[in-house]
Amino acid sequence: MRLVGAAQQAHRPSASASGKKGWRFTLRTMFSIVLVSLLAGLHPLAFSELRIEPVYGVLTGDILAGIGLLILVRHGSSLGGFSVVALITQERLGWRAGYVMMALDACVVAAALLVVPALNVLISAAGVVVLNLVLAFNHRPGRYLGS
Repeated sequence: MRLVGAAQQAHRPSASASGKKGWRFTLRTMFSIVLVSLLAGLHPLAFSELRIEPVYGVLTGDILAGIGLLILVRHGSSLGGFSVVALITQERLGWRAGYVMMALDACVVAAALLVVPALNVLISAAGVVVLNLVLAFNHRPGRYLGS
């Protein structure tokens, strides 16, 4: 029961997006989440033999993920969770979404120190910075917004 309650709390920002960001944003976000989940499930099948150096994989992957998230955000979508909170915060308070997401993601990564080796957490923290700087530098009010 506690796990179900925790999952509901974790998805609350996404669920409340329809009221704050509109149904169009919510439907696009749901579609984006399903599509990314399906593609993530296909990657191990398509790249089963691939071996990538972890630091390179994290940094390159997070640059690409940041660009992908930027594209979604500019076209009225997100991947739910912290990205919805960050976008609403940017609209209401004027704080850059990339920096808000970086702070929230950093809290999660810092909590990982309780269960994950410090080197892995450090590598993940570098990924958090890279991904969110892509958003912070490129997603600003008044910049290109696709429809």
